[in-house]
Amino acid sequence: MNSKRFIVGSTFLAVLLILLFYKISAIQVSYSDHHFYLKDKTFEIGWIHSVEKEPWFEKYELRNDDLYLVETRFKTFGAGTPSTGEIIPSNDGFVHMRMNRKMEAIHLVVSENIKTTLYTEQSNIPLYKLTEKYGAITIESKKLPLWRLLEVMTSDRFKEAE
Repeated sequence: MNSKRFIVGSTFLAVLLILLFYKISAIQVSYSDHHFYLKDKTFEIGWIHSVEKEPWFEKYELRNDDLYLVETRFKTFGAGTPSTGEIIPSNDGFVHMRMNRKMEAIHLVVSENIKTTLYTEQSNIPLYKLTEKYGAITIESKKLPLWRLLEVMTSDRFKEAE
């Protein structure tokens, strides 16, 4: 009987330690004094280019603990377009470029003028509505203890800003 208690107690303790100390990467979006986490491991950021006045999109992916700019697509070459990257053939009116560039963080200045929006499988999040005009938003990979990630995923704070 004591050996069964010991096994159950040891198993419980092992699970508790894993929940307390094992860390998992998540994508955190921070603005002003607020933040939320994305459920997906991939997302896109889209905006209207300030000079070209055409839509521009960048696709990002969380790989292990790092964010990567995977692809960018835009209507025409012009101010601010990438000088490196592999062009991907397409027929949708956009120039697609494979980037595969590791990013420490993504720092954005957003405004209603350029309609900066974050796209996930679950929702479209107009970032320019989360902060004041020309407000700053940071998107980065954060390592969270497993228990914290589980708490965040099940709370209202995990809901992506709507």
